[in-house]
Amino acid sequence: MNHNPVLIYKKLYSSFGPQHWWPGQTPFEVMVGAILTQNTSWSNVEKAIANLKKKKVLIPEKLCRLPENKLAKLIKPAGYYNIKARRLRNFLNFFMDHYKGNVKKMSKTDTSVLRKELLSVNGIGPETADSILLYALNKPVFVVDAYTKRILLRHGLLPEKSDYGFVQNLFMRELKTDVKLFNEYHALLVKLGKEFCRKGKPKCEVCPLK
Repeated sequence: MNHNPVLIYKKLYSSFGPQHWWPGQTPFEVMVGAILTQNTSWSNVEKAIANLKKKKVLIPEKLCRLPENKLAKLIKPAGYYNIKARRLRNFLNFFMDHYKGNVKKMSKTDTSVLRKELLSVNGIGPETADSILLYALNKPVFVVDAYTKRILLRHGLLPEKSDYGFVQNLFMRELKTDVKLFNEYHALLVKLGKEFCRKGKPKCEVCPLK
């Protein structure tokens, strides 16, 4: 099968419809969620975020003042909680030092500059950085995750050892640069990966891309 990114998007959108992703009431909540969702399911992240909301600490200043051990305890449902508490603290220090915890100020920074800044924060890799850029700050950056790579590999659209940048560029050079499109496309790929192109027992015979 020889699908290009535009055709894949059209097929997925016609099959699944709009996904309304990413769930989060504020841009800062999305940033926190992007860090917490590393190596875990979103349902676990929701529990961790609910704990932070219950304690009324899901704002930059309060989260900064929270001792790391208490933060780790609150985000325990997200797994790897000690590591993630440290990563959150690293991000918070960056956010407060560079942007005084102000999302609007952060969003005014050039995308490429901001991406480099985020990647310099210990514990933030390309997928997390791009999730923050796209979903919290409305920057037109395509997010690549394990689902995306698996889908493209299985359909013969990627060399076996493609890195993050290669996969991202595949989409960004073929699609128009548009925040809403990148947002929707990533969410559609996640749905396909979860429900059809699963790691074990994929449902190839009923796949929308068949």
